[in-house]
Amino acid sequence: MLEQRIQQHFIDSADLKYQAGPALSKPISQAMQALLACVTSGGKVLACGAGVSGLLAAQFAAHFVGRFERERPELAAIALPGDATDPAADTSEAVDGDRFARQVRALGQAGDVLLVLSASGQSSAVLAAVTAAHARDMTVVALLGHAVGNGGAIGRALRETDVQVSVPHERAARIHEVHLLALHCLCDGVDAQLLGEQEGST
Repeated sequence: MLEQRIQQHFIDSADLKYQAGPALSKPISQAMQALLACVTSGGKVLACGAGVSGLLAAQFAAHFVGRFERERPELAAIALPGDATDPAADTSEAVDGDRFARQVRALGQAGDVLLVLSASGQSSAVLAAVTAAHARDMTVVALLGHAVGNGGAIGRALRETDVQVSVPHERAARIHEVHLLALHCLCDGVDAQLLGEQEGST
């Protein structure tokens, strides 16, 4: 019984990724181009998310500053600190609603990119950060979910110049899994543009 349940998790995750790939490849490519334009013009990426999404934001920043799969010069990225230890923060007021926004106002400049993650699309802290980024003339790349409409309140706050990668699923765990894959695609795509294609890479 337990083994079947475990196998079903793998099947559901694989099915979602297989089905979402064609729909998400274009916005992920657009997001990658936004990140590339930012870092090659001397800008930086500020990344944030509440709860589990905050952990993914931190992992992305670590790959950008350090390395993904190949050695390369450091790329400027900062994960904005939040309450990543509270998984409920993505869908509640558990995180101070202005925490990320203050950091964006302090660190963000025109030409920078704000990368936000929210499985629910409803995080008030992330929404406030998006508003602050727009006031700083920053581009926003938003990794969201379909749990509440098309990206929720955060999706509705985006501008035409922003990029939305919205996972077509209602379950947060599945959305987080695709967000992680999307972040890997972004890191790989930037590396490929900066360093050229790697032999044997997919």
